[in-house]
Amino acid sequence: MPSFSPPPAIENPRSGYGGGLHPPQSGGGDDNGPGDSFPDYGRRLHSARLALLLGLCSITVIFVMLTAVFAYLRHGAFVFDVHGGSYIRQWAQVVLPVRLLLINTAVLLLSSFSMEMSRRSSAREQALAPLRSIPGIKLDPNFAVPWLTITIMLGLMFLAGQWIAWQWFSAHGFHLSTRKPSLFFYVLTAAHAVHLTVGILALLYAGFAALLRRPIEHRRIVIEVVSWYWHFMGVLWIYVFGLLEFAK
Repeated sequence: MPSFSPPPAIENPRSGYGGGLHPPQSGGGDDNGPGDSFPDYGRRLHSARLALLLGLCSITVIFVMLTAVFAYLRHGAFVFDVHGGSYIRQWAQVVLPVRLLLINTAVLLLSSFSMEMSRRSSAREQALAPLRSIPGIKLDPNFAVPWLTITIMLGLMFLAGQWIAWQWFSAHGFHLSTRKPSLFFYVLTAAHAVHLTVGILALLYAGFAALLRRPIEHRRIVIEVVSWYWHFMGVLWIYVFGLLEFAK
């Protein structure tokens, strides 16, 4: 009679380890979800957010110090006149180009909206990236609004508007060396413009990364971080504008 050999034993049949086949692994090994082609995405995004938080804290400290100096000089702008027997205010009243600054504020807020739309568009592109890599699946090409380009253009428009405001301020006799309020107008608005320029450079980097076909995860990190930075710049400008207008 023919003899039959017993089937091979399977070690630990519940987990499938031992002599059996291993199930396919999904994700990049860093808890980034299935189909993640960027293994360090979660770790790098967390590190980028932490660096952004530290940067925003340092920027906040700078403007808090400028505000403290502004308030101190404004409070100590009264001197006692010996001849008149009264206090005289040395803090000269300034006139701001309010209408122009309001237009600049509207442009910056509009750029904050386009920045948020760019962030959502990037998130949608990352979510659809695994589907594009599956053979036989072709997604319908939709018209994509260039939100990133729009944000950059609006940011440049804001800087151009600020330059026009500086020219208007100087043409009306308020120079850097005129009086204390004039100095703080230039210092506060210039400090904000410099930090906004940093955001524009980061957006340009994100745009070049898209042209160079860098991984969507890399571009998503840049846009995610810059979007929060850009929103912070909008809030900071509203604070600076209100400080100059109501505390002059």
